[in-house]
Amino acid sequence: MFTGLISAIGKVVKYDGTRPPHNRRASAERCGGRLGIRVPFSHVRLGESLSVDGVCLTVAFKESGTVFFDVGPETRRVTTLGGLKPGSRVNMERALRVGDRVGGHWVTGHVEQTGRLVKVKPAGRSRWLEVIVPHAVARYVVPKGSLAVDGVSLTVADVQKNKITIMLIPHTLSHTTLGQKKSGDKVNVEADLLAKYAEQLQKLRG
Repeated sequence: MFTGLISAIGKVVKYDGTRPPHNRRASAERCGGRLGIRVPFSHVRLGESLSVDGVCLTVAFKESGTVFFDVGPETRRVTTLGGLKPGSRVNMERALRVGDRVGGHWVTGHVEQTGRLVKVKPAGRSRWLEVIVPHAVARYVVPKGSLAVDGVSLTVADVQKNKITIMLIPHTLSHTTLGQKKSGDKVNVEADLLAKYAEQLQKLRG
C-alpha cells in the first residue's frame, strides 16, 4: 500500500527479458521482462514492494546499487512499463509502514489501465492537465476526489464524462516526472480504492 507521495525519481538502467543477470533466463522469460532501476533508497530488501510509476513491483534482487524487478506480461500490457527503456525516469515510492502519515490517499499500485494526456496548459508556475481515462476508471472519479497518475496522488479539479482535469503545483512539477509530460503521453491511472469498495457494498445491499 502506498500514498501517492513520490519520494524519489529512479532511472532505468536495464530492461532485458532475454539476458537477465546471474543467468536467471527462465525466470525472466516467464515474466516477460526484467527491469533494473537505480534508486536513491537505502537498505532496500529482497521481496520489498516499491511503486514504479504507480505500479507495485517486488524487488527480485540487487546488483551494484541497482534493484531489479520481474515484470509480468499482463503488467507490460496494461501499464506504461512496457515502453520504458534505459535512461527513462520513473516516480518511486516505498510501501507505507504502520504509523506513517497518509499525506495523499490509499494507492495500491494495482494499475488496471492507462490514460492519455490530451492537454497541458501552463497556469503561472503551475500547470493544468487534462487526461482521458477509460470509463472503467472514470466511474470512480469525482470532483475534489483523488486520482493516482503515474503513482502521484492528485486532487481532481473537474470531471466531464471520462475527461479529468487536474492542476499540478510547482512542487509536483519539480519532484515528479509529471513535469516532463506532454500532450499525447500515456500515463498509469488508478482510481480511489475506497470508491470501489463503496460500490461493492452497495451492490451487496441490493
